[in-house]
Amino acid sequence: MTVTESNPDAKSSESNKRRATETNGTNSSPQKRSKTEDDSKSESTTNEKPSANGSTEKGFFEIEAAAAEDKGSRHTMEDAWVVLHDADSNLRCAHFAIYDGHGGRLAAEYAQKHLHANVLLAGLPRELLDVKLAKKSILDGFRRTDETLLQESITGGWQDGATAVCVWVLGQKVFVANIGDAKAVVARSSAPTESQIELDKNPLKAIVLTREHKAIYPQERARIQKAGGSVSSNGRLQGRLEVSRAFGDRHFKKVGVVATPDVHSFDLTERDHFIILGCDGLWGVFGPSDAVEFVHKLLKEGLSVAAVSRRLVREAVRERQCKDNCTAVVIVFKQQY
Repeated sequence: MTVTESNPDAKSSESNKRRATETNGTNSSPQKRSKTEDDSKSESTTNEKPSANGSTEKGFFEIEAAAAEDKGSRHTMEDAWVVLHDADSNLRCAHFAIYDGHGGRLAAEYAQKHLHANVLLAGLPRELLDVKLAKKSILDGFRRTDETLLQESITGGWQDGATAVCVWVLGQKVFVANIGDAKAVVARSSAPTESQIELDKNPLKAIVLTREHKAIYPQERARIQKAGGSVSSNGRLQGRLEVSRAFGDRHFKKVGVVATPDVHSFDLTERDHFIILGCDGLWGVFGPSDAVEFVHKLLKEGLSVAAVSRRLVREAVRERQCKDNCTAVVIVFKQQY
């Protein structure tokens, strides 16, 4: 992407308007609402452990999540994000996502509005968890979202694209899906911890949960060349697009760009402390271990998850000179000691 010079007066996420997607009652389709920093808040839910008779008992951990954004030195903000807690089911279904737009923000906004609803419509399990079905639903949801987005772009005459990193927490199973270069990183201790003292003795490791999709990578290049596209010496598709998987990008679809995500799942345990979602702007100035250490330090100081997400983005833009749009979602799994 082309970047402009850093603007020292660029406003931080503490003063920018933010976009949140929230559930409305029993309607599983997310609805979009604009919120300022002053009235934004983290979403929280308590995990419920099934008992032998199928009932639930509260405990084990809670989820708290918050997002922050800053347009950096760009003239416009092309990112969109989702922090969604859906408690209206027998199986908890929390959803978090970042959509990093390029060429405009229309594709990012479309995916923000429609992807989760399409995944639910594709059959995401809401009672008894079927991992194979859940992954198929996510794949089908991505496919459906891209198909309808492309039709929308033809009708509207726009060509925007968007990468994505998404998380679904179904009960105690976590699903991560991504296209493009947005990343998810989990902070995991080397051994179970039952107290802050034990956590201090077991430093957190940063585990990258996603795989980047760039045209220069062999597997992606092979698909592009098979479709009749080319990768230039600068590593860009047709000399223009760095990523090889994205929503939208209508004119690049015929030369190998796809919206098929990598989908990864794992069981949430007491070793997992938090997940950081970030667009490429964040990861351009933060390494995974660096970001985990930064977030962990602030959480130990007692800052709220919302404050931590704001500080993370502010550090990226103001101190580390991220010139791109910068968005982060911090998802904390709070242990019940």
